[in-house]
Amino acid sequence: MDNSDSVKKQLNIVWLKRDLRSQDHACFAAAENSQVPYLSIFIFEPSIISYADTSLRHLQFQYHSLLELNVEFKNNNKSIILFHAEAMDVFNFLHQKFDIQKVFSYQESGIQLTYQRDILLTQVFKNNLIDWIEFQRDGIIRKLKNRYDWDKKWFETMHQPMIQNSYQYQAAIVFQNPYEMQKDFLQNLSGYPTQMQPAGEKYGHRYLQSFLRTRGYNYSKHISKPLLSRTSCARISPYLSWGNLSIRQVYQYTLMTTKDIKLKRPFQNFLSRLHWHCHFIQKFEMECRYEKECINRGYELIEREEKNDLIEAWKNGNTGVPIVDACMKCLHATGWINFRMRALIVSFLTHHLFQDWRKGVYFLAQQFLDYEPGIHYPQFQMQAGTTGINMIRVYNPVKNSLEHDEHGLFIKKWLPQLAHLPLSFIHQPWLMTSMDERLYNFKLGLDYPKPIIDLENNLRMNTDKLWAMRKNEMVIEENKRIIETHTRKTPKSFSTKKKAQVVKDKTIQTLFNQ
Repeated sequence: MDNSDSVKKQLNIVWLKRDLRSQDHACFAAAENSQVPYLSIFIFEPSIISYADTSLRHLQFQYHSLLELNVEFKNNNKSIILFHAEAMDVFNFLHQKFDIQKVFSYQESGIQLTYQRDILLTQVFKNNLIDWIEFQRDGIIRKLKNRYDWDKKWFETMHQPMIQNSYQYQAAIVFQNPYEMQKDFLQNLSGYPTQMQPAGEKYGHRYLQSFLRTRGYNYSKHISKPLLSRTSCARISPYLSWGNLSIRQVYQYTLMTTKDIKLKRPFQNFLSRLHWHCHFIQKFEMECRYEKECINRGYELIEREEKNDLIEAWKNGNTGVPIVDACMKCLHATGWINFRMRALIVSFLTHHLFQDWRKGVYFLAQQFLDYEPGIHYPQFQMQAGTTGINMIRVYNPVKNSLEHDEHGLFIKKWLPQLAHLPLSFIHQPWLMTSMDERLYNFKLGLDYPKPIIDLENNLRMNTDKLWAMRKNEMVIEENKRIIETHTRKTPKSFSTKKKAQVVKDKTIQTLFNQ
């Protein structure tokens, strides 16, 4: 029956966001250990759904992850209640219905929209005497002023025991949900593209296990190959981004699984990527304006002529540069390309086309199934060359195509109109003569676009402008601030002996000194 008694029932809330798992979960552990019944909730917020960085594939991945959890929780008479409303409205409703004691959630290193939402909710909870307990996520530290000993603390977090969650039977908490998911919305979420990685905690563990047991031995060798990396890379990034797996789970399971194998190098490299993953999220946690502003304010002075036709060609994979277009077609269909190819398409937009990074940042956020704000925006700016402290990373699309897709197999798969061409033309079809076109029944500009820019001349002219900015006084001053705030530092007092106390195994000692 509905909870309409005059005396409201005491209740705790577990508010799930990017932590869609049942194990190594501090919120569920705290709720289970409390003497107060609890309700688990997930909120599909219209303001977030309609925001420029969100796409249907993100929502579908979250929804199917939640369905999987509800199957597991059913044995304990629990379920995650789904709401389709703004978080403020949901919590106001729950407060009117129940005597909420505590809200448990993980800290979120999110975009400015979620940051502002949380500021408002903090005041609401305070006014209503609700205790909001936010747990640290994956070694990301809130309110950090600099990176003085962040590495040390991160390793300490990774070596803390994982939480072994257990769930007790609980009497059903019944109420009428005024913000239920509507039929049309549910239908959109229920469909899920078969070319994308399946959602959920169980699949996250399967991908990790297969990587550590078989697929990962070629990790370092194939990491930059657009086709081979689809198998040899771990492919757990969506499960980390949406919290099906915690970084600590992956870290400790990797150490345990690979401790007795002889070929450790690929997995050492993989572990270093976990550290790098959190390093970038920590940057965003400390300065979320990465989302909308050049982190080095000096680069706001660069004048760029917006060319929508070039931007649209880039988005749709119609640039006339095969490796760029193949990456875009693959990304549209599957939601994933490897790190080098991500860097390459950002470089092409910002260096070859010389368009403002903001003209592509939300578009790619929507495409990436593994979109993680804390990685996406700092990485995008680093590749665009607007940090000032990093080398300007200009990726030559032809060189990368020849080196990393040497047989043209990736291009052939995603650009079938080029598949019948000889290898000498697959990477650079513009080199074909009119005789070649007749021989292979192919017409550049008709069967496949001509390049939308002069690759060499555009690049030389545009990079000269970027390099010149490094001498700008504002850029130089901003560099000092960025280095002081975001550069990882280890205190001198943190001796080698102390390192060994925190990081006991040789693998992690190696990573610590990289």
